[in-house]
Amino acid sequence: MGNCLIIGAGGVGRVVAHKCAQIPEVFENVTLAGRTVSKCEAIAADVKRRTGRTIATEHVDAGDTAQLVKLMKRRRPDIVIHVALPYQDLSIMEACLQTGVHYLDTANYEPPDTAHFEYSWQWAYHDRFRQAGLMALLGSGFDPGVTNVFTAWVAKHALDEVRTLDIVDVNAGDHGKPFATNFNPEINIREVTAPCRHYENGIFHRTPPLSRHSRFTCPEGVGTFPVYRMYHEELESLVRNFPTLERAQFWMSFSDNYLKHLEVLQNVGMTRIDPIPFQGTEVVPLQFLKAVLPEPAGLGPDTRGKTCIGTIVGGTRDGEDRSVYVYNLCDHQDAYLEVGSQAVSYTTGVPATLGAKLMLEGTWMSPGVWNLEQFDPYPFMADLNHYGLPWNVQDPAEVSLEDE
Repeated sequence: MGNCLIIGAGGVGRVVAHKCAQIPEVFENVTLAGRTVSKCEAIAADVKRRTGRTIATEHVDAGDTAQLVKLMKRRRPDIVIHVALPYQDLSIMEACLQTGVHYLDTANYEPPDTAHFEYSWQWAYHDRFRQAGLMALLGSGFDPGVTNVFTAWVAKHALDEVRTLDIVDVNAGDHGKPFATNFNPEINIREVTAPCRHYENGIFHRTPPLSRHSRFTCPEGVGTFPVYRMYHEELESLVRNFPTLERAQFWMSFSDNYLKHLEVLQNVGMTRIDPIPFQGTEVVPLQFLKAVLPEPAGLGPDTRGKTCIGTIVGGTRDGEDRSVYVYNLCDHQDAYLEVGSQAVSYTTGVPATLGAKLMLEGTWMSPGVWNLEQFDPYPFMADLNHYGLPWNVQDPAEVSLEDE
């Protein structure tokens, strides 16, 4: 049905390569490209071993539009699945426009020199993509991504009007390391240490990072965990596309051990993103820290436990107040046994594959730049059940956030 170019050979790129290989009727030809070809080749070899399919590999600097254009002209993909760094969103979108290729990513653009991230830079491409007859689908991971679709499903299926939204992301897994991040350390730490923004009464309110926390009890016996309010990009699109929302918040779990290490690293300056002089050159402390921390893609063999990610949507149905909770549980070892990655990579890579699948099939296809909640949620929800991320619903919701 189509040719696919995957850009990024980290943990998520591994999952996307495997899942595309599992759906040959949609992804007829798959190419995996990244800065380090040896990583691409190792993933390709694993895909061959597990599925019998051969995928091509290429070198590319995803921040170099000219390189990307040359690669796309040579490989002639129908769609690019971008799972490298969010700094590279705009360079890849530019290359797609120059070569007539559809685009999909999992995280919104952020400039390398600031931890401020928002969709405005990418939304500004809407008219150019529309005029070119191309589609760009933004944030097709889990959060953002699946959480957007869960919200749309509740708004369409379970409630007459949505008024409150709490997205809760709990990773109940344990990798056994003194300190490690479950996805790219540089992006993870920038995200966690950025000021929090939550939406209430028509505006976004700014508060210090992780300054408000609650406790959340996951369903199905996963456990109770402290969760901290932080900013996440899907809030920006969801309050835009569901204007009846009066409050929208994002919560993520962190262990005491993670927070203590993070506090020390901040105190000694290792989370800084500005370059500092060092022995005749310049070094960005956070990039150096990334180089010495465990590689997230290598955490799969040792990570045990589950992720629990979902949306609690409050509103009205038949004139009465009601809340609905839609969630997924993903087991780290199940993910590792299937594709060789832990569940955090799996829960991002599977939705990226499914978003691309729906685009290539024409189910989700409209020229312009879009977020997932702007499309019919039902086909995506059905694919989640079929391709490894089954969802569950509590209606009315039996979970809540309890302030400590």
